Amino acid sequence: MKLKDKVVIVTGATSGIGEACALVFGREGYKVVITGRSQVKLDNTLDILRKEGVDAYGVLADAGSETDNKKIAEEAIKHFGRIDILVNNAGISMRALFENLDMEVFRKVMDTNFWGTVYATKYCLPQILTNKGSIVGVSSINGYRGTPARTAYTASKYAMNGFFESLRTEVMKRGVHVLVACPGFTASNIRNNALTADGTVQGESPREEEKMMTSEEVAQEIFQATIKRKRDIVLTRQGKLAVFLNKWMPGIMDGIVYKHMAKEKDSPFK
Repeated sequence: MKLKDKVVIVTGATSGIGEACALVFGREGYKVVITGRSQVKLDNTLDILRKEGVDAYGVLADAGSETDNKKIAEEAIKHFGRIDILVNNAGISMRALFENLDMEVFRKVMDTNFWGTVYATKYCLPQILTNKGSIVGVSSINGYRGTPARTAYTASKYAMNGFFESLRTEVMKRGVHVLVACPGFTASNIRNNALTADGTVQGESPREEEKMMTSEEVAQEIFQATIKRKRDIVLTRQGKLAVFLNKWMPGIMDGIVYKHMAKEKDSPFK
């Protein structure tokens, strides 16, 4: 089947890695369905995509809502007639010590990152099974190695990784491809929008964004891994090193990670 006949859904695609993925897939000829919680941002991204000649459609949806995720699948089928690839990208971060963290913040992060992925996958799966397509989970190095002051985010990514490992095994004989993509630190707005202990938005990133991998570079890696139907990708040299060391020297890594995160601007450890 020609790429122009295939349909990809990218959740949380109004900025960062999600928007970049929509552009990469769209430029390659895929029809693209994007989702987001803000109609203004959704319209802005649709304008960007359409100016690039991408056949795009937007669905206003909250990733943490089961009803909205069901609507995403229904709208995609109604508008384009099929679903071939689902990129589970929607996510939020947080930054606060667990002892100070409001449990509503923990639940919100899990609802968006983990349950949003489960819901979207559930309602898109019948089409993807029929079309022998791909399911992509945009996870994180935190899915392999926890970091302090990010307990909820880490828990959500570990849960994503486990969910996809189990699902991949269920569908491996049915022609469905499942990819878990784990970017390292990426220049996007996820840290700017990270939630603090009481649920307010952090606002300013504590890290040097200009030294990180760009969203566009991450999106290109995800696209290539999807086309090649890879199982996992771990991005950035620092990310690969962290995964390797945590597997073989987890105790030593505890100290390394603590020292590294303590150097962040406004670190809660100071």
